[in-house]
Amino acid sequence: MGDEGKGSGGGQAGKLRRAVALRYRPPRDAAPRVTAKGRGLVAERIIELARANRIPIESEPDLVEILSKVDLFAEVPPEIYGAVAEILAFVYRLRPPRPTPSSPPRAPREASRAGA
Repeated sequence: MGDEGKGSGGGQAGKLRRAVALRYRPPRDAAPRVTAKGRGLVAERIIELARANRIPIESEPDLVEILSKVDLFAEVPPEIYGAVAEILAFVYRLRPPRPTPSSPPRAPREASRAGA
């Protein structure tokens, strides 16, 4: 997740770009964790790595401000679960659904034909 700043084509003049990366692996993680954070060149590198690894990026400057205060590798505090849940929902909407082990894969649907 990043915010726009100096050198990124947007934001306020003189303000460095910031980025915070989150990881959430239930049931191993009780809550999302901050796995990387930084400003300026470090933020640019975090964003570059996310893009290279096809990790979705959401730009929420207010949430980046809050998350940047969370210690590295610490769980996100319960007070901001709601905001983080919105980010997770954004990420999950971008991913194609995966079949669960208990449900068989769906057969492809037949294309409808006009006049049939």
